[in-house]
Amino acid sequence: MRCVIMQNEQKTILVTGASRGIGAETALALSAKDGIRVLALSRNTEKLAQLCSRALKEHHKANIIALEFDLETGNLAELAEHLRSTYGHLDGLINNAASIVVKPFAELEADDFYRVFGLNVFRTAMLIKNLLPMLRREGPRKTHIVNISSMGGFQGSAKFAGLSAYSSSKAALCGLTECLAEELKDQHIAVNCLCLGAVQTEMLAEAFPGYIAPVSPKEMGAYIAGFALTGAGYFNGKSIPVSLSTP
Repeated sequence: MRCVIMQNEQKTILVTGASRGIGAETALALSAKDGIRVLALSRNTEKLAQLCSRALKEHHKANIIALEFDLETGNLAELAEHLRSTYGHLDGLINNAASIVVKPFAELEADDFYRVFGLNVFRTAMLIKNLLPMLRREGPRKTHIVNISSMGGFQGSAKFAGLSAYSSSKAALCGLTECLAEELKDQHIAVNCLCLGAVQTEMLAEAFPGYIAPVSPKEMGAYIAGFALTGAGYFNGKSIPVSLSTP
């Protein structure tokens, strides 16, 4: 499903978990910038269509393409081949899609950990692996992979009951970021991780009912979009706290 087709795009950026919250706002912020083609990926077709309509309403030149795909169960090799044959190269990848379990540790089952780590770590890692041929490049210009983590996964930050599976998976994502940055640097790929604090999203409401965050998804989406475009020039292998407040 395409919202608009433009020729001679300067940069193509893939955003996962793009149908709502921070992912949607990040995709919108990127689509408002000239010379950017946004590939918005989610399994929610209806919300993707709403995202595209909103993007064109807010910025008539928006170049945003909706990609229906379930990251938890879909064939990543087929997705990568489709993207390669259709779009050729990726200049950025924002791994925003995530799963959460809110449950006391004593009540957690192994399946809870498998589900959360499955999307937040394993499938994210395998997505990157399958997309490597599209991410590699030569010359001074870098491809930028931005992994979206949480302050709950940032070493030394405050931790909260009920989030053991989620926070530990996000800590693993920080570790993966450091490893990939070292391994991929000679391929002109920068890899960084943003550890987000409280943002007023559906996921936050699930973890902290009634809490009002100091940052909106739109504000955070604008920040992530800017970092995705410029951060590779200043950071590599870094897990960066982005937080006014952690509940």
